[in-house]
Amino acid sequence: MAKQHKFTVTAARGMLDLLADELRQLGLKKFKQEQGNIRFSGTLEDAYKVCLWSRVAIRVLMPIAHIAAETPEQLYEGVSAMPWEDHMEAEDGTLAVDFNSFRSKIKHSQFGAQKVKDAIVDRFRAATGLRPSVDLYQPDLRINVYLRHNQATVSIDLSGESLHRRSYRARNTEAPLKENLAAAILLSAEWQKLSRQGWSMIDPMCGSGTFLIEAAMIAADIAPGMLRDYFGFSYWKQHDKEAWKRLKADAERRRQAGLSRLPLICGGDADPRAAEAARANIAEAGLADWIQVYERRLLDWPAVAQSLPPAGLIVCNPPYGERMGDVADLDRLYENLGNVVRESLPGWRTAVITDNAQLGKFTGLTLFDSLPFDNGPIPCDVLFYRAPKPQQAHPAEALAQPVAETAPDVQTVEITEQGQMFANRLKKNIKHLAKWARKNDLSCYRIYDADLPDYAMAIDIYGDQVHVQEYAPPKQIDPQKAVERLKEAMHLIPDVLELPAANVALKVRQKQRGLSQYESQAAQNQRFEVEENGLRFWVNLKDYLDTGLFLDHRDTRLMLMQQAAGKDFLNLFSYTGSATVYAAAGRAKSTTSVDMSNTYLGWAEDNMTLNGLAGDQHRFVRANCLEWLQAASQEKQRYDLIFLDPPTFSNSSRMEGVFDIQRDHVSLINIASHLLRDNGRIIFSTNRRDFRMAEEELDGLKLEDISQKTIPRDFERNQKIHYCWLIDKT
Repeated sequence: MAKQHKFTVTAARGMLDLLADELRQLGLKKFKQEQGNIRFSGTLEDAYKVCLWSRVAIRVLMPIAHIAAETPEQLYEGVSAMPWEDHMEAEDGTLAVDFNSFRSKIKHSQFGAQKVKDAIVDRFRAATGLRPSVDLYQPDLRINVYLRHNQATVSIDLSGESLHRRSYRARNTEAPLKENLAAAILLSAEWQKLSRQGWSMIDPMCGSGTFLIEAAMIAADIAPGMLRDYFGFSYWKQHDKEAWKRLKADAERRRQAGLSRLPLICGGDADPRAAEAARANIAEAGLADWIQVYERRLLDWPAVAQSLPPAGLIVCNPPYGERMGDVADLDRLYENLGNVVRESLPGWRTAVITDNAQLGKFTGLTLFDSLPFDNGPIPCDVLFYRAPKPQQAHPAEALAQPVAETAPDVQTVEITEQGQMFANRLKKNIKHLAKWARKNDLSCYRIYDADLPDYAMAIDIYGDQVHVQEYAPPKQIDPQKAVERLKEAMHLIPDVLELPAANVALKVRQKQRGLSQYESQAAQNQRFEVEENGLRFWVNLKDYLDTGLFLDHRDTRLMLMQQAAGKDFLNLFSYTGSATVYAAAGRAKSTTSVDMSNTYLGWAEDNMTLNGLAGDQHRFVRANCLEWLQAASQEKQRYDLIFLDPPTFSNSSRMEGVFDIQRDHVSLINIASHLLRDNGRIIFSTNRRDFRMAEEELDGLKLEDISQKTIPRDFERNQKIHYCWLIDKT
């Protein structure tokens, strides 16, 4: 088990609750919120995750000592006794010291920092005759000392410099908004959720583009620290380089996937120099192809309102009185903003940061919340306004980018020899399988499944759309090389399949953190219809980790159809009900579908309706399947045919405890068998690759392994895609 450490994460006023939410999303559980910071326990990799992924944190500190320091001499002795040789080299090493004091005898921060620096330098000089030098910009080791009530906490600053610095600010405008403040405002405005629902975002006073860039990074799941080439741990002697390499590669894969579902984000500014600065910063962030910036006054937005989606979020940082001069001008500015929203964008919410909350009254909009934040030294409030006429976003429109004033540069990817091999394999596979799919009335099928180790992904056709899932790359493949291969593949796939790049959806499969489950990825409701064996199904390639139709179970579903006539059919862990559709189409007497998710049960009903199979004989039950089985057994409910395809693992917040298919399959199958009539049958399936069926523990049941019989032709390369058994009651 990796070594555990204690860490302190600092954040600005008003941002601690947001920071706590971020730590939970990163899977950190052992943390305590205090005034101005959060303390947590974890591994170095956990701390690196915070450095890479926190949008609101300022610094990540790792305390390494607590010493008494009532006098400068006591501070010096305590620091010089510490083993600094474990953290940096004397020769050619560099350091910097940050010192802060609170209600202590040593009050002067510069004097305290000098004393700490002297203690470290003198220790090295005494031991080696060499001494490290001071580098205030990017030292090998940045040390943070916080003296409180004459007790000093000495920490390694793993952030190195404030985490609000994202390294995309190529050009500045007057009084630019700090990146962590922009992110905090967007998170408080629920932009993370709204963007997943396909909402758009506009900043009509964009300045240097900070809101636009942060909005895109949140919506596209881009790590805010991705562009930084320096952190406080970069040259630290105890730096875990392999862990950092893994995290960066994972972040790059998530970025590639996220950019494929980015909604419309655009901005404008009346000052051409500001618009140009915004474009420069957006390009530096690698987002020039996704964010549009116009030289446009606030009152010019109504002229283009018809081309914008019906719902979205307007976020802006209007000039403050001290910058604009005439307060009357500010009154008119806020009034104009309110008029633009009410008359031209009535379905849009609005968030405004201001140093004078009274100005918000001039918008005439309905305020529903306000939060205090500091913009540098200026105390401010963020005002959140309801949409004048709330309405549902139209995702298809929301994701359609407006025509740019200047065409963005097309991203070029150099095709390697291995890339050409990948393209050739893809061409061969599609030629081989397309004819077979047409002959069998299939509009969705797999055309590639990690055929080449360097390109570890699965590629599925869904009509004229393509679904790409990246697997974890083999251990022998360098993580950065895997990222480059992924970029290359995403460039080649549309060319080989002769489809627009927008028709290719990329998913990155990653371990779920904490209590998170893999239901919603986006929630843009971009579903469409596909055909399989003469039946029709709704699929969604972008909103969820899975598409709504498990293609490897195609033959298993056909088997259910062939056995369902006149029978009462039960579909446990029913997901989107595709097995229920097959059973109903096979003239089942009745069907019962059980799942914990309202979303999936609604989807299942829609699939049944799509095939003209709705009716009272088809029940949809929202319940924990394990609890429902117990109750159904006691009520003596009985079925002739049961399909049992449980998740491999589940710790859903809607169920108690943790379900593990290997550990729990015996009890699950046994209790399901109690619901069978005489001569009843269970078809059991699992996708766990290392699954072992405990047949000896299933008394009174006859088992037949039919795994090989249920592997479809397009999955023949992957014989472990699932395991399947016929289980008959004897």
